[in-house]
Parts: sequence; structure tokens; C-alpha cells
Amino acid sequence: MNIFVGSLPFSIEEADLRESFEAYGAVDSVKIISDKFTGRSKGFGFVEMPNDDEAQKAIDELNGATVQGRAIVVNKSEPKPEGERRSFNNNSRGGDSRGGYGGGNSRGGENRGGGDRGRY
Repeated sequence: MNIFVGSLPFSIEEADLRESFEAYGAVDSVKIISDKFTGRSKGFGFVEMPNDDEAQKAIDELNGATVQGRAIVVNKSEPKPEGERRSFNNNSRGGDSRGGYGGGNSRGGENRGGGDRGRY
């Protein structure tokens, strides 16, 4: 079972989170999500446990528990509906991003071309 864990303290490490869940059974993986630019924790993560009964017990007992002074949220992770995400991404890529990027490219090329001619 894949488990969502939210409201995590920003200072918590994956090893600490693993330890909390291992009290209820085997843990396959632990991933705390971090900002790709700053590397700082976003305050949530996922824990994967192979045994659904142990995972449910961990959810029941850890949801609302205090970890490093914060009440954490623990529940079964449900996959997001793919259809909505895809159409949103396709719309924004097809419209704004490509148009803006293409325009930037041609302008950049013209500026470089003009600059080169001036130097020779």
C-alpha cells in the first residue's frame, strides 16, 4: 500500500519517517518530496508498505500523531486522475510555452545575426 504522509516537519529525514512506520511492519520505500530548486522538504512524502493490514494499522495509529512538535496527516495515497492532468499540461504546452519559446528563439537568432555582421 502506498501511504501519503503530510504536515511533516521540514527537518525530518527519510530514515526517521521509515523508523516510525517500521514499528508497524515492513517498509519497502520512503520518499520525502523536496523542492527541486532549493532542495528543501515540501513537508509531505510517501511510504510504501507491502502488507495492507500493517499499513492500515500504521495509518490508523499515526494519523494525527505528533512528530517533532507537528501533528502529521497519514492516509492511503490515491492516484490522481490522469485525464485532468494530461489535458492541462497539453493545453499549456501547446499554447503559451511553444509560442513564447519559438518567439524567443527567432529574436535571439536575429540579434546574434545582426551582432555578427557588425563585428566582421
